[in-house]
Amino acid sequence: MKRRLPLCAGIFCCMAAAAAAQDYPNKAVRLIDPYSPGGSTGVASRAISVSFQELTKQPLIVDNRPGAGSNIGSDMAAKAPPDGHTLLLGTSSLAINPSLYRSMPFDPIKDLAPVAILIRTPNVLAVTPSLAVNSVKDLIDYARSHPGQLNYGSSGNGATNHMAMELFKSMAKVDIVHVPFKGGGEALTALLGGQIQVLFNPASTLVPHAKAGGLRILAVGSTTRVDGLDYPTVAASGLPGFESSVWFGLFAPANTPAPIIAKLNSDINQILKDKRVMDVLLTAGLQPVGGTTDDLRSLLASDTARWSSVIKAAGVRME
Repeated sequence: MKRRLPLCAGIFCCMAAAAAAQDYPNKAVRLIDPYSPGGSTGVASRAISVSFQELTKQPLIVDNRPGAGSNIGSDMAAKAPPDGHTLLLGTSSLAINPSLYRSMPFDPIKDLAPVAILIRTPNVLAVTPSLAVNSVKDLIDYARSHPGQLNYGSSGNGATNHMAMELFKSMAKVDIVHVPFKGGGEALTALLGGQIQVLFNPASTLVPHAKAGGLRILAVGSTTRVDGLDYPTVAASGLPGFESSVWFGLFAPANTPAPIIAKLNSDINQILKDKRVMDVLLTAGLQPVGGTTDDLRSLLASDTARWSSVIKAAGVRME
């Protein structure tokens, strides 16, 4: 009889977890956005929150916790109670930071439970109109003939647009000087003002200014052309194999019960198919994705390995 106790205990735990999932969520859910308000993550969180409340009958409250390249907010989420009522809107930075920072307060792979990929959007390569280049090849040729004379901006050391340009420099074998800013908005302002000449940034931030003539878009960083963006890829414009896309994913703290993760995944996939959500995201240049928890787990693992080699080659480290 005693031998059956562990099995019975396991059964009861599974039953309790399943019951908890049926009652989930039973209060407001906090979604930690590890960036400042006003960016692409804000567009995504606002689009999702309304549909989430309609579907679950509980509000999704966005809590912006910026700092340390997203590590502050992400660490808060990783250390939250694993009951599904605190979630993280994680980004590609979760794959970059472990190689970038000498010390991490958490392990993105071990301390976070993947729920689903939310969106993907390519980084877009743009230049100031005063720069006499009209293509990726032109930019490479100009940079090679003017080493160290061009400046590029980023949202900060280790940001996805910083890593995109370092990958570009490594593959193109050019010397372009990095100027980090406190956010993508400041970097964009510097490009529009001519203080920097080159910038990778999400399409949603650049396309309106390109249409107004404030900047010139050369190419997109995705592996294939993007619907609604009539620009060639960097890979097809002189750098075969180049790819730089930003992804957002939904994560929960590790050890969140599997039935809750499964319910969240199902809900998010349904939300991403809501036409109202799709319209908001697509208008902002954000492509809804969805899929399984394993899709996000694999993406995080593969990007972590890929960016590790880029960061090592660039010699970039943060304390």
